[in-house]
Amino acid sequence: MGNSKILRGLTMFMASCAAVIGMVSIVHRTGGYVSGEVAKTSQAKIVTAAESSTTVQTAEKVSTSGQEKSTQKTSETKQSKSNTTQPTTSNGKNYPVIEKQFGADGITYDNFSVKNYTDFNLNVADELKKNLGFKIDNSHKVQVLIFHTHTCESYLTDDTGYYPADYYPRSTEKDKNITSVGDKIEAQLKNAGIGVIHDKTFHDYPSYNGSYERSYNTIQKYMKKYKDIKVVLDIHRDAIGGGGEDGKVKPVFEYNGKKCAQVMIMTGYSYEGGGYFPFWEENLCFALKLQQTAETMYPGLTRPLNFGEYTYNLNVCNGSLLIEFGTDVNTIDEAQRSGTMMGKALAKVLQNS
Repeated sequence: MGNSKILRGLTMFMASCAAVIGMVSIVHRTGGYVSGEVAKTSQAKIVTAAESSTTVQTAEKVSTSGQEKSTQKTSETKQSKSNTTQPTTSNGKNYPVIEKQFGADGITYDNFSVKNYTDFNLNVADELKKNLGFKIDNSHKVQVLIFHTHTCESYLTDDTGYYPADYYPRSTEKDKNITSVGDKIEAQLKNAGIGVIHDKTFHDYPSYNGSYERSYNTIQKYMKKYKDIKVVLDIHRDAIGGGGEDGKVKPVFEYNGKKCAQVMIMTGYSYEGGGYFPFWEENLCFALKLQQTAETMYPGLTRPLNFGEYTYNLNVCNGSLLIEFGTDVNTIDEAQRSGTMMGKALAKVLQNS
């Protein structure tokens, strides 16, 4: 009996420790994804549009194949300028938002840079000389798919220089989450006469686990229905910094006197054990052309391009990218402004394909 009580006590203690570790680990995010060191049982809250209470969800790290490598260096880019805004506490505890404009880092070419986390000997000039692996037709057929694996990713509503301790950046309200950024991209492609469809399915709600499997199924559904789809874009927002007293980082630049969220383009690589990814280099070419065009049109818009050993469903076609707009402490207005700019840059690249 005594041994049973001791065993039961130890079991309860270990379970409590696991729960605490799971909650703490949710802040260790890189590139918008829970890093490899985080247990798959980490918990995340989602604020729904239908109710003011929060629902606890289970977080995940990787995609359908389960073969992704964690790119833990994603947010280690150097900054060309930095400004920390100290919070002013009103009701409850507030923590600082740290504004940074990410500058050149890694491989620098022309007006942009690339962080290469692969063993591929990247020659940016040679890649840019190549043609895109697809061509957008001069028609209104649907040729671009925009979707969101983590549809509930959201932003601050106001630029106050701080965020409240109870802030959790996930929402099903589509005017506050990442889908509103997708709307801005969609609008610019339509203005350019490019056929586009924007899917707003909640792949991460009510369950976060399985998000990439569900978004993969969504991609396949649309590619079967619209045979002319050549470009597939997974639009996210990032998260940088551990939070608390150390604050969170807000990647930002100014354009026409207004703050805008910096954008990070991500493209994957076929590494050993990484599964089927035959046209990663064509995606890389696409990413580089978009990065260069965006920086030419809007200097400061982009963070260094992230080229890493991951798939994240980017192996569905040779025109597939994952793009991160700001972080959880940018405002929704800042992210939407960048959505419009990136949409214009994307339209230019596609028209020249």
